[in-house]
Amino acid sequence: MGDFGKYRYDLQQKAKDAKKKQKAVTWKEIRVSPKIDDHDIDTKIRSAAKFLDEGDKLKVTVRFRGRELAHPDRGRVLLIAIGDKLKDHGVIERAPLLEGRQMHMVMNPVRRDAVSGAPTPPPPALPVPPTAAASTAPKPPLPGPRPAPAATRPAAPAPPARPPAAARPTPPPRAQRPA
Repeated sequence: MGDFGKYRYDLQQKAKDAKKKQKAVTWKEIRVSPKIDDHDIDTKIRSAAKFLDEGDKLKVTVRFRGRELAHPDRGRVLLIAIGDKLKDHGVIERAPLLEGRQMHMVMNPVRRDAVSGAPTPPPPALPVPPTAAASTAPKPPLPGPRPAPAATRPAAPAPPARPPAAARPTPPPRAQRPA
């Protein structure tokens, strides 16, 4: 029989080494407004690129004030443009989402090769076997009745027409209660 105490000690040492090697995820945030100028966007993008290159997760926030909230599409376009300019440094993890008066987008850093610092190339495309190519052919229709196309369906019956106001009977006057 082996020494159980020595075994437990080895497990503890392995756990300690694994804990030393792991890196905590750091979040950084960039805040912009929908009325931001082009030069200011460039400045924000430079700092965002630095955060992503350091391996931090990035949260890009557009803050709407006052009546700016009437145009959330401007914030969405701004966030998509920022994500497009940062595509060399990070990938969009969560698309723009409006929460209250703020719209958020989350970006992850691009994985870098540990040796050269260059982005990792995509995996090579695998050849498609002939049986897989046959499976992409359209499937035969299922047996049973099929709904008719919209052009051949009978039109829905029209609602009954209301008679003109003069032809409608008037309701009797309401009786009043004694006081």
